[in-house]
Amino acid sequence: MLVTAYLVFVVLLTSCLGLELSRCRAKPPGRACSNPSFVRFQLDFYQVYFLALAADWLQAPYLYKLYQHYHFLEGQIAILYVCGLASTVLFGLVASSLVDWLGRKKSCVLFSLTYSLCCLTKLSRDYFVLLVGRALGGLSTALLFSAFEAWYIHEHLERHDFPAEWIPATFARAAFWNHVLAVVAGVAAEAVACWMGLGPVAPFVAAIPLLALAGALALHNWGENYDRQRAFSRTCAGGLRCLLSDRRVLLLGTIQALFESVIFIFVFLWTPVLDPHGAPLGIIFSSFMAASLLGSSLYRIATSKRYHLQPMHLLSLAVLIVVFSLFMLTFSTSPGQESPVESFIAFLLIELACGLYFPSMSFLRRKVIPETEQAGVLNWFRVPLHLLACLGLLVLHDSDRKTGTRNMFSICSAVMVMALLAVVGLFTVVRHDAELRVSSPNGEPYAPEL
Repeated sequence: MLVTAYLVFVVLLTSCLGLELSRCRAKPPGRACSNPSFVRFQLDFYQVYFLALAADWLQAPYLYKLYQHYHFLEGQIAILYVCGLASTVLFGLVASSLVDWLGRKKSCVLFSLTYSLCCLTKLSRDYFVLLVGRALGGLSTALLFSAFEAWYIHEHLERHDFPAEWIPATFARAAFWNHVLAVVAGVAAEAVACWMGLGPVAPFVAAIPLLALAGALALHNWGENYDRQRAFSRTCAGGLRCLLSDRRVLLLGTIQALFESVIFIFVFLWTPVLDPHGAPLGIIFSSFMAASLLGSSLYRIATSKRYHLQPMHLLSLAVLIVVFSLFMLTFSTSPGQESPVESFIAFLLIELACGLYFPSMSFLRRKVIPETEQAGVLNWFRVPLHLLACLGLLVLHDSDRKTGTRNMFSICSAVMVMALLAVVGLFTVVRHDAELRVSSPNGEPYAPEL
C-alpha cells in the first residue's frame, strides 16, 4: 500500500502538470492579466486567502487519525464529525448576514482567531474540548467561504472600479491554486506528522502560524467594507419560492444534496478504510487532491471549443463515476476480504468525479438560480445536504466497524442512484435549454442541444 500510494501520487501529479502546462502555452494573456493595478490588487487578496486555504487543507489528512490516536471509539469520532457538520450548516445559514453586519475585513480576522482556537483544542484529549473545537471549526469554515469572497467582490467593484467581467478570472485562478495548495498541504502534513515523527497533532499546530499571518496581513493591508443585505427571513423566503417555482432549481438542489452528502461521508470513511493497511495518510490525501485537480483540468478540456461537451454532460458523468466507485467499495471493504488497493482506486475515482462535478454544478447554478436569490436557495440546499450526511454518520456504526463501513457504502450507492435519477430528470427538463450551454467566443452555443 505504501509503494502504491507514492507511485499513484507521482503519476497523478505528472498528469496534472502536463495538462496545465499545455493549457498555459495555448492560452493567450488576457487584458486583465496585463493591468498592473489589477495584478497588485489580486496579489493583496491572494496572499491572505491562500494562507487561509493552506491552513485549512493542512489539517485535513490527520483529523480522523488524531481522534483515533486519542483512543476514541469510532462512534465517538462520528459524533465529533457530526458536530462539525451541524455547526457548519448552522453558522453557514447566518454567515452572510454576520459578515455584512460585522464587516468583511473583521470577519476574515475573526476567521483566523476562531480557526487558531480550533487548532489549539486538538492539543487536548478531553472529549468536550474537542466538541467545542469542532463547533469553532464549523464557524471558521462558514467564514472562510463567505467573508473572503464578499470582501474581494466589494473591493473589486466599489473601491477599485474594475470591470465585473474580471471577477471570474480571479476566482478561477484561486480554484486552481486551491487544488495545488491541497496537494502540497498533504505532503507537508505527512512530513511533520511522520517523517519528522511529531505525531498526528503536528499538522494542526503547524496551521496556527499560517492563520496568524493571514489575519495579520488582512488587518494591515486590507480596507474594511460593509453591505446592507435584506433580512435573513426574507432571504430564505425568497429562496424557498424560487426553489418551489422552478423545477430545474428543485432538481439541481436534489442532486447537490444527495451527491455532496455522500462526499461528506466519504471524507469520514477513507481514513479507517486505508489506515489499517499502512497507508501514508498525507500522501493519500495529496493523491486525492491531485485526482480532483485532474478532474478540473479534464472539465476545462471537455468544455473547450475542440470537444464541445456541456456541463450537463459532465455532471451526469461525475454522478455515474461515483455510483460505480461506491459499488466497487461495497466489495473491496467486505469483512475478511478487504482489498485496500481497490478501495484506494475507488476513492481516487470519487475525487476525479468531484473535479468534474463542482465546476459543472457551479456553472448550472449560476444559469438556473437568479443572482438575487442565490444566497437563499443555497441555504435551502445546505439543510438536506448536511442532514443526510449527519444521519449517515450517526447510523454508520450500529454494528461492528467493518460491517458498518460496508453497509454505509451500500447505502451511499443507493443514494447516488437516486442522484442519478434526478440527473436524468434534470437532463430531460433542460435538454433544449440554450441558456445552460457553454457559449463559443462569438456568443453562439457550441452544440445544437444538450
